[in-house]
Amino acid sequence: MDTTSSAAGRRLPARRRAGLAAAMVLGLSVAVSIGLSGARAQGGPGQAGEGGTDPAAAGRAVPSAAAPAPAGAAVPPPPAAAAGGDGSAALEVDRTEITADSLISRHQAAPRDPGKGPVTNLPLPRYVSLKGGEGNARRGPSLSHRIDWVFRHPGMPLRVVAEFGHWRRVEDQDGAGGWVHYSLLSGVRTAIITTDMAELRARADGNGAIIARAEAGAIVRLHECVRDWCRVSGGGEKGWVVKTSLWGVDAGEIRE
Repeated sequence: MDTTSSAAGRRLPARRRAGLAAAMVLGLSVAVSIGLSGARAQGGPGQAGEGGTDPAAAGRAVPSAAAPAPAGAAVPPPPAAAAGGDGSAALEVDRTEITADSLISRHQAAPRDPGKGPVTNLPLPRYVSLKGGEGNARRGPSLSHRIDWVFRHPGMPLRVVAEFGHWRRVEDQDGAGGWVHYSLLSGVRTAIITTDMAELRARADGNGAIIARAEAGAIVRLHECVRDWCRVSGGGEKGWVVKTSLWGVDAGEIRE
């Protein structure tokens, strides 16, 4: 039997010597395992210790913060960040929450034509006439505003210079007026004779025959108009009057 000396000077059999060596190797493995466990405990659960790596992660897959999507999968777009004044991301906007209505509301309406009324889209200024025998002209476009003027001549011409809801701001030939409810006005065109004894002629010509004469202040119905003349009627007579003798028609207005 093969024997050897022990630490006390005794010689041990070879079989016992092999068993003792195996025990020593096992003890060393246990010590190493305990040391690694302590190092992992110092680094915190699932964390690496200072200057080292997490041994618990060795040999297994660790999910990343942004794992790639499978091939062919639909990936939602990332939120758009609106940069602040200093270049930093001040606001995140989720594009999936933007609706068609919100996109449409961003477009401003086309600029309004200052020559058209915002309510009727008719020309401003324009001429109308008083429908009844009386019309109150108020300081503002509502019944709560005080009455500044009262028009008392049926059919008198008025000039519309502004619109607001159901109200029209009108002026007479002297520039006096105010806000009148649209129901008191008519689209029938009339005019006022501004010169005394204005001549009504048979044709739009200074050489035409004189049919009648009209006094200043007379209200006449307005018909056709050419460059310098307008055909009017009143008191059972009808004829052409030069435009310079009328108020209620523009100098360059043409009517058929």
